[in-house]
Amino acid sequence: MDKRHTHRMQTVQKLFPLGFEGINPATNDTDPTFNSVVRNLKKIDLVIQKYAPRYPLKKIAKVDLAILRLSMYELLFEKKQPPKVIIDEAVILAREFGNEKSYSFINGVLGSALKESPQNETS
Repeated sequence: MDKRHTHRMQTVQKLFPLGFEGINPATNDTDPTFNSVVRNLKKIDLVIQKYAPRYPLKKIAKVDLAILRLSMYELLFEKKQPPKVIIDEAVILAREFGNEKSYSFINGVLGSALKESPQNETS
């Protein structure tokens, strides 16, 4: 298995509990990606809310929310991979961890964010 994919899987698993109320995110983990997502969580959540307006964060499946948080972080802050690679990876994670509708929901949210992104690299 690809090391990047394995790392994404592990990060999603660490982000999963943050979808529940009352869980305070700690940024003392050894994973710098996880720590960066947690530090930028409010900004990331605002973007998710913008592109999934019919679904309040509390209503989004916790695993889908974890995948969206990681993917939005990679799209908006990290920018190490091309956007289409990030979205493809998110869809793969959704197929692995989510339900039968997760991958299309995540693809739609991330696709909408990418279309409106000022640094849109799809042209």
